[in-house]
Amino acid sequence: MIVAGLTGSIGMGKSAAAAVLRHLGCPVHEADRAVHHLMEKGGKAVPLVKKAFAEAVPKLIKHGSVDRVALGDFVFGNEDALDRLETILHPLVRESEDAHLFRMAMRREKLVFLDIPLLFETGAEERLDTTILVSAPPFVQASRALRRPGMTRERLAAVLSRQMPDAEKKRQADFVIETGLDRGWTLRQLKRTIRLILWEFGNL
Repeated sequence: MIVAGLTGSIGMGKSAAAAVLRHLGCPVHEADRAVHHLMEKGGKAVPLVKKAFAEAVPKLIKHGSVDRVALGDFVFGNEDALDRLETILHPLVRESEDAHLFRMAMRREKLVFLDIPLLFETGAEERLDTTILVSAPPFVQASRALRRPGMTRERLAAVLSRQMPDAEKKRQADFVIETGLDRGWTLRQLKRTIRLILWEFGNL
């Protein structure tokens, strides 16, 4: 089974690319979805967040779930809090990825994608067969990101400061998908990339 990593900075179109891959029949594990489930009532992250952020629990935990908006506000601009949060989430997301890969192996899937936002920043490429980066011009990236609820230019700058520059990611990625045009262009690029990956690994 080929395990491909999908990544891209905020506003680059990674979620849209993941949706296209699913449309093409490729299994995709999305880290953001995994985090959402981990923070829901009964999720593994909830008691850990309670313990790590005890000083803010009344604001962060509502009806047994982690309020992701409140948590984002709490860690914004607080490097120590953000580091604590990542220490909680990264191992749990990795556990979710491993479980997903096991299920896909049992189904004898040929090609599986892991959507990993901080792929190169965390060294995740070492456990992948190949990597795909989604990219877009800076003005497109900013326009997309600023449409997100609660996003400001200050917050966007803070997010980008913790992410590897796009130019460096392009140097490290095996494939680059440009998402600055329409969905059809993204679809054609992804179809071609899938063919190339299958050809490279001898699974045509």
